[in-house]
Amino acid sequence: MSPTAHATHGVDLLPAFPLRLPLPAFVYVLGLAVFAQGTSEFMLSGLVPGIARDLSVPVGAAASLTSAYAVGMIVGAPVTAALSARWPRRRALAGFLAAFVVVHVVGAVTTDFAVLFATRVVAAVVNAGFLAVAMSVTTALVAPAQQPRATAVLLSGVTLSCVAGVPAGALLGDWSGWRAAFWAVAVLCLPALAFVLRSAPTDASGRHDVSIRREARALRSRPLRRALLAATAVNGATFATFAYLAVIATAAARLPGAAVPGLLAAFGAGAFAGVTAAGRTGDGRLGRGLVLAGCALPVGWAALALTGTHAIPLFVLAVVQGGLSFGIGSALVSRVLRLAPQAPSLGGAFATVALNAGAFLGPLLAALATARTHDYRDAAWVSTALAVTAAITIATARARRTAV
Repeated sequence: MSPTAHATHGVDLLPAFPLRLPLPAFVYVLGLAVFAQGTSEFMLSGLVPGIARDLSVPVGAAASLTSAYAVGMIVGAPVTAALSARWPRRRALAGFLAAFVVVHVVGAVTTDFAVLFATRVVAAVVNAGFLAVAMSVTTALVAPAQQPRATAVLLSGVTLSCVAGVPAGALLGDWSGWRAAFWAVAVLCLPALAFVLRSAPTDASGRHDVSIRREARALRSRPLRRALLAATAVNGATFATFAYLAVIATAAARLPGAAVPGLLAAFGAGAFAGVTAAGRTGDGRLGRGLVLAGCALPVGWAALALTGTHAIPLFVLAVVQGGLSFGIGSALVSRVLRLAPQAPSLGGAFATVALNAGAFLGPLLAALATARTHDYRDAAWVSTALAVTAAITIATARARRTAV
């Protein structure tokens, strides 16, 4: 699943007054599991070179593992959002999390790239399922006034994985090989799994009034489709280059492998700042700031394509583009949720689908481009083209906006 979707949803719901009552410890345990899952989703960008060497596959094939995860999230998000609403909580949480651990163990020991690819798809599907149930459990465990804060704590794990988990995974992969990063994700999930088995609520979620048909009808509006298209293009631009950052750093900028975790941390820090800013200033409307940020996004990607052979511009642009990409993505998710109040289950799920569709298409297009030119900086030109599409879509939507 993608980080912008969840972080924005949690922050935008925060009330204007402080909440000082302590949250149940179980909320933080679920947050740990979400952090581990977010780390797994995005850590591949720092492990691509090692996987390509170890499994004797092209770099483009190894980078497609990011797309594999996106495919699983695309399929899993809407399906599990509908199905898990009525599942018993303990069994669902434990089942999804146990499956997540198992597929990472399989990924850590396999020598077959096809098997590794399959584990990424399965991991994404169960990740989507876990998030759907965890959201229901979190809101049921606390008083209504605490629900926004509890949701923000839970889903901040996704954003924090970009800042800390992904660079740590890349560093571990540089020290001990990419398989160690898979083992680390599996181990990180075990405390949460133990706590779920022991202390999770056993009752059903109680959402027996869910009408998927009614919610699906609420998702047909043209403004909503434009917001979803823009979100897809923005995330496609993000991941077209993000999947190749490690290779750009080592092959184009000639940086040592030890510099890759720092580069990913720079991108993650920018992403965290962008999500935070969007959560504080965005309200789901098409403001002038969103349009300006959308116009700046392709300029930044073009600058990275032109200056990616130099370390300082590469690091600076990683921060800037991380902030712009995740900030714009967060604002667009806020707009999707604003435009779909009658689809509480499917609105967020389809925002996740849009973001992960971009995460799938971006690296795929970048792989096609770099395979022809053998210059990994061309991934940033793919990002530029996709970001231009997003900017045009956002500007068009603003020009035709209604009072919504």
